[in-house]
Amino acid sequence: MSKGKFVTIEGCEGVGKTTQVELLKKRFAGRGDVLFLREPGGTPISERIRGVILDVNNGEMCGTCEVLLYSAARAQLVEQVIKPALDRGVTVICDRFTDSTLAYQGYARGLGADTVETLSSIACAGLTPDVTVFLDLDPAAAFSRKGGADKSDRLEQEGMEFHSRVYEGYKLIAKKYPERVVCVPADGNVEQVHKSVMDVLEERGIL
Repeated sequence: MSKGKFVTIEGCEGVGKTTQVELLKKRFAGRGDVLFLREPGGTPISERIRGVILDVNNGEMCGTCEVLLYSAARAQLVEQVIKPALDRGVTVICDRFTDSTLAYQGYARGLGADTVETLSSIACAGLTPDVTVFLDLDPAAAFSRKGGADKSDRLEQEGMEFHSRVYEGYKLIAKKYPERVVCVPADGNVEQVHKSVMDVLEERGIL
């Protein structure tokens, strides 16, 4: 049995990741060889960690605590769900993965790319995506389109300066890993962006 493909969908807040993932779910509904996940989350343990990370009442959380929680949730997801699925030949599509941590905590929080990449390597036990779709839209346009930040999400409540650093982080990641990261302009309508995402997956032989 051939190993499954691992796809990640990335982007800043409000770029339409969730919408695009939902469209992919509809496109591949009923297929047992495609699994959709989100980060942090995807297992009972990881979902509980997600609740701690995003809770607006945890405003005092430091960047180091934050990145370690993300890494813990990821380690559980990789070990319990992603690797076994890939070994069964299943294509895994994940809403966020290591690039989010690198952009948000490595660049925007200032913890450093080397530190975050080391933690991610440990959490993933060497697993890397086959292709990453980066939905490219700057934060100002993204938040304007979604009607502002979600008041129940601690990270969305960070200021625009923070989200601008996240965006610049993503651009640096795309430049560093051009063979893996494909930038898809996310300023078009939902159908246009979906077509672009599907084109990427088809060109890379994913689906």
